[in-house]
Amino acid sequence: MLKLEKIERRLPRVHERAICAVSGGPDSMCLLYILNTWREKCEFDLIAAHFNHELRENAARDEKFVRDWCAEKNIKFIAGRENIKAFAAREKLSIEEAARIARYGFLKNLAREYRADWIYTAHHADDNAETVLLNLIRGTGIAGLTGMKFEDNGIRRPFLDIAREDLKAYAEWNNIKYIHDESNFDPDAAARNFLRLKIMPLLKEINNKATEHIGAAARRLERIDDALDADAKERVLKNLEKTRDGRVVLPVKVLRDANDAVRPKMILYALDELGIGRKDIGAAHLDAIEKLYINNNIGGREKRLNLPYNIIVYNDQDRIIFERRPRKLTEIELTPGIELNWGDYKLLLYEDYNNININNIKNGLAFKKSKRDGDGESGELIERDLITVRSCALGERLFLPGANGSRSVKRLCLDKKINLSERDGLPAIYINGILAGVWRLGVDTAFTPEDRLCRFVKIEKVNKNK
Repeated sequence: MLKLEKIERRLPRVHERAICAVSGGPDSMCLLYILNTWREKCEFDLIAAHFNHELRENAARDEKFVRDWCAEKNIKFIAGRENIKAFAAREKLSIEEAARIARYGFLKNLAREYRADWIYTAHHADDNAETVLLNLIRGTGIAGLTGMKFEDNGIRRPFLDIAREDLKAYAEWNNIKYIHDESNFDPDAAARNFLRLKIMPLLKEINNKATEHIGAAARRLERIDDALDADAKERVLKNLEKTRDGRVVLPVKVLRDANDAVRPKMILYALDELGIGRKDIGAAHLDAIEKLYINNNIGGREKRLNLPYNIIVYNDQDRIIFERRPRKLTEIELTPGIELNWGDYKLLLYEDYNNININNIKNGLAFKKSKRDGDGESGELIERDLITVRSCALGERLFLPGANGSRSVKRLCLDKKINLSERDGLPAIYINGILAGVWRLGVDTAFTPEDRLCRFVKIEKVNKNK
């Protein structure tokens, strides 16, 4: 039987403000009952928060039940709602994931609005065991095997070491009314339902303390994970170089000197510095980054990885660079005499530029003139060239004057020691869809000026911080 003393240290203190997430089921109603009972002994503000997912016919009934219970006990009640099916379709999420995101978004917003000290949820030991097993089945590291925490990101879970059956017994003993969500009894409704209804009973046949033992193992792993985390954080903070916003650098040696179990956490801390969070960075990403720095000197080849949130990770000699890239710049037409802002550059096209020394150009790219607008030999009108600027693919090639043949843009950039963070932002000029020249690399021989009268694109870098 659940005793209040077991969870007292995780209950609100005097003058704190607590938000209790309440679905109306037995677990959350026990939590609301206990918080309200504790409120009589320890003065604090209590708000009951109910989220209506609009998924079931009885959703309105559930909301009314919690609302009426709170009115009877003089507890402030706030409801939120979202059409989860529409939200899931819009965001391309599963129903389960969309419901979780919407529910916690509601609770977090409520906590900010009311300046709550804690959000209380009724997750218990069985929920935690299910979480550990789901993470294990789906693939996870040590962190995923630690399960839920008693306190995490403003959320408190005082029932985390209490079994579901103990909460039901407590509800019956104290005559706490509650309602059932019928979808919880459908094993096909969600993966967690299948695990709870089909798998956990079998595990308990093997050992009736399966839930307790899974929770104990998770706590032990949590202590190990915390120690590894502290080691990783210390190594990264001592050695990480933040060269500018959106770009951090970590020496390869620092990674290689660390224990195998610490390295993935070091990579996560480096990514933290870019402000992207960790939710969508999985074990496959971390493994790929480890292979990147392990093999970074083989054949002098550069490798790069694309991660979620538009993150690029690449090797540069003895460094691993983590960079958050801006969205790829679009292709834009250049109009003579009109200045164009493109990325970090200003460009200005001159159609008739005279008396230029093509061997000493430092502020732009010069291209040969072409026949246009009545310049044909018979006086016929010829369609004007389309001149555009965009980022070029590194596999595209330029045949530069004096070279023995064409070379890829990537190779030319490597020769000039132009790093990856600069390459994608270099203005590439296309004439009628053909790559004519790239700033800092040069102009293809097919477009090199034949005399001092030329077409000239003036290029000026405007962002001096990069």
